[in-house]
Amino acid sequence: MEQQDLNKRLLLALALSFLVFIGYSYFFPPVKPTQEVTQTITQTTNTTHQTPTLSTVSNTNMATPSLASNTSIAAPIQSTSATLVTIKADHYLMSIDKFGRIAQMELLEAKFHDDEGNNLKILAVNEVKPLEVRFSDVKLNEEAFKTPYTYDGEKVVNLGTGAQTMTLTQTLSSVTLTKKITFKPTGEYSVNVTTSTPTPYFITPGHRPVADHSMYMLVRGVLVKGSDDIINTIEDGDAEGYEKFPNAKIASSFDRYVASLFFDFDKGLDVSILKEKNGDPLIFVQGSENMTFGAYIGPKEEKTLRAINPELTDAIEFGWFSFLSKPFFKVLIWIHDHIGNWGWAIILFTLLVKLILFPLSYKGMMSMQKLKDLAPKMKEIKEKYKGDPAKMNAQMMEMYKKHGANPMGGCLPLILQIPVFFALYRVLLNAVELQGAPWIFWIEDLAMMDPYFVLPILMGASMWFQQRITPSNFTDPLQEKIFKFFPVIMTVFFIYFPSGLVLYWLVNNLFTIAQQYFINYMYAKQKDAAIASHKKTKD
Repeated sequence: MEQQDLNKRLLLALALSFLVFIGYSYFFPPVKPTQEVTQTITQTTNTTHQTPTLSTVSNTNMATPSLASNTSIAAPIQSTSATLVTIKADHYLMSIDKFGRIAQMELLEAKFHDDEGNNLKILAVNEVKPLEVRFSDVKLNEEAFKTPYTYDGEKVVNLGTGAQTMTLTQTLSSVTLTKKITFKPTGEYSVNVTTSTPTPYFITPGHRPVADHSMYMLVRGVLVKGSDDIINTIEDGDAEGYEKFPNAKIASSFDRYVASLFFDFDKGLDVSILKEKNGDPLIFVQGSENMTFGAYIGPKEEKTLRAINPELTDAIEFGWFSFLSKPFFKVLIWIHDHIGNWGWAIILFTLLVKLILFPLSYKGMMSMQKLKDLAPKMKEIKEKYKGDPAKMNAQMMEMYKKHGANPMGGCLPLILQIPVFFALYRVLLNAVELQGAPWIFWIEDLAMMDPYFVLPILMGASMWFQQRITPSNFTDPLQEKIFKFFPVIMTVFFIYFPSGLVLYWLVNNLFTIAQQYFINYMYAKQKDAAIASHKKTKD
């Protein structure tokens, strides 16, 4: 294939793949089944790392457990269970139900409120709750879901003065289980579970929080950081049901902005992943006679998690491009810490990226200018050797070499920009710090779309103007039409994107336009100097 055509087709392929990526989440949003199911847990033959298993059972009474078979027992999803104690903090309100579980957590900060001003409740009513315990023994498990915990403390615990500890006790026929929980104002809490006699059981951080219903292409599910420091992510719908992680450091059930997680960086946690009916993963941690671990529930704020333990920031997941997204996020946080506004932090970050990539962009843009000037000669060669493709390509490569032009150089700026955009796309979609963060004038939340479509329109206009001043050598009318409509298509997509992401792309376009003017000036200066030198030599 002739190199110039290859160059154009590669550009076209990159543009189309870009559109497919950003458009997929709108045309094919993730669908989550609404059918409510119950789960069962059974004991396996592995005594060193037992694995609970799930099976679907028919249960019309969701408030009481029902016997599923001779080997498994249903774990009821009790949405109306009575509240045993309420925990109040400056930023959240939490309720513990009579089965010793975190029944609900409400985020009180204004940035989490819905359109009616209601607090955000991050736990789904009909899903498995954090701190739920399931025994391997069938009859004991059935008894446990009929026997409430007892608690002798205050019904309302205020964390305004600091951490508070409470003890919950469940007395069963063959064992007494005690949960000693210390809650902190940040959402962190520590758990100590003891049993009066050795009894196999499992405890869970619960089904992932359900705090966001947007149709963006997000990562939701569970994250486990193993003892080998490898981070494993199992997204909703992808669970196999047999995944095991001995001595894991972190076990997190997470949504876009929030997470419910357990952690133990010293001894580790024996984690099993169960598969729910819809393929969603559910974490269970194998218990012991005397078990202590750390936990957290709430927004995945980097500073909060870092204050608990720097390693806990690994629970912030950015999907495919984490290897770029994580360092990008750290740089954004550093810039924000110095200027105090996320909008300006995005602008300065964009400028930093352009400066770092400028040497490569400079070479690519200069090559495009040379190719534009060589277009008439390329046309002559095509006409002269149209019956001999091999010789035509040889002549063209010779011409490229003589004039110092790289036929692939024009692709370089776009190729470099695509992974940067995707990585920042993940950061701006998943970073809870940007939720409710204002910029200037009409932008009150960088995590939401521009309510007046100003940024998307300006972004589209900047793309159109950038095309006008960028050299192009399209010979295929279809390719040229696609690129001409590219700004319009992008504007339509970006209308519903978070304004922080649109701001990045707009500023990137503006800096690229400035670069193009500079390149045009430098190239014209080089041409004039070359012409003057040629005339001087000739004279």
